[in-house]
Amino acid sequence: MNTKLSWIFVAALSAASVSVSALGQHAPASAPARACLNVAAWTVPDGEHFRAAGTAEVLTRMVKRDVVLLGEYHDIVDDHRWQLQTLAALYALQPNMIIGFEMFPRRVQPVLDRWVAGKLTDRQFLEQSEWDKGWNMPTELYMPLFQFARINRIPMVALNIDQNLSKAIAEKGWDAIPETEREGVGRAAAPSDVYRDLLFEIHRGHVLAQGKDGMKTRKSDSAFRYFVESQTTWDRAMAEALSRQRAGREKPLAVGIMGSGHIRFGYGVPHQLHALGVKNVGTLLPLPFDYDCDEVRAGLADAVFTLPEQAVAKPEPPRLGVRLEENEDGVRIAQVTADSLAEKSGLKSGDRLLAVAGLPAKKAASVISSVREQPSGTWLPLRVQRGDQLLDLVVKFPPAP
Repeated sequence: MNTKLSWIFVAALSAASVSVSALGQHAPASAPARACLNVAAWTVPDGEHFRAAGTAEVLTRMVKRDVVLLGEYHDIVDDHRWQLQTLAALYALQPNMIIGFEMFPRRVQPVLDRWVAGKLTDRQFLEQSEWDKGWNMPTELYMPLFQFARINRIPMVALNIDQNLSKAIAEKGWDAIPETEREGVGRAAAPSDVYRDLLFEIHRGHVLAQGKDGMKTRKSDSAFRYFVESQTTWDRAMAEALSRQRAGREKPLAVGIMGSGHIRFGYGVPHQLHALGVKNVGTLLPLPFDYDCDEVRAGLADAVFTLPEQAVAKPEPPRLGVRLEENEDGVRIAQVTADSLAEKSGLKSGDRLLAVAGLPAKKAASVISSVREQPSGTWLPLRVQRGDQLLDLVVKFPPAP
């Protein structure tokens, strides 16, 4: 049974596969005593030291590259604002550009084309690209980037592969995947020893998270080998997609938007690009204001931009507080968060959702959209099946504070 899980939150957590990309999802631990980068400014890691650099210097160098990779912590809003600012500056210097996005599997490329052509509304774009089923991060983080591409008619390129392929490789290994199911991706170049060591620590963490003894994990284990193949295939797929954009006559500047874990120290996508013969690659990363300067070492990136501190509001709690499971029978509530609005409304784990606001609940994505769009202070009727019973429940969303 092919099961897909989604959390209903106002700020939904990423549903992307757990991977080295997670290194690009959460900011490093604070180290105020060693935080020594100038905020709102560029820094170039240079040898054993680092030096300040002006915006003009950094970006003028970048537009001379074949490919430029912009990193992000996926859930940090200022990272995406920095990406937009950097994209706009690069575009002003070199309008012959394409933008590749890790967030989309290549099978939705026609949707991206229609979006850039102005043929889709925001909602149509997100629904047809299966955003809630794929990346499933809050759309407000990424829509300014997508709108920038649309209003300037900059081609958007889907860089990723389907999550099911990544999972299959992690479970069975690259060689077990039929060529017809590899989505046209070639075998990844072997990772460096340093990258392999990093992946081993991540893999060991996964083992520990499953309640197993991570210390018994060995690099010779097939499970670790398959994990490495899955991660490097992810890197390879994005590298190939960007490389192809340089193969035509126009040779646009190919900008890649992706998690910083795919970029740092050139281990991931840059390594695969080099193996494909694309040597002239630029890498730019955003860093938090309190980033430990001991970690700013040569090779981290061509340049880093230090984001200033900002007061952060307390995160909103889950809006409904359920985990959904989608299968051949429809949408089922797999889990209800204690003391959540869902629990207070009478929803229980195991309930099958039949209708939301009178409309059939056939897809988890449509349920998520309905909950997100429900105005504060209004009621949302639900019909559920609980065993042999059909129940009509009402979720009463509290008014906005």
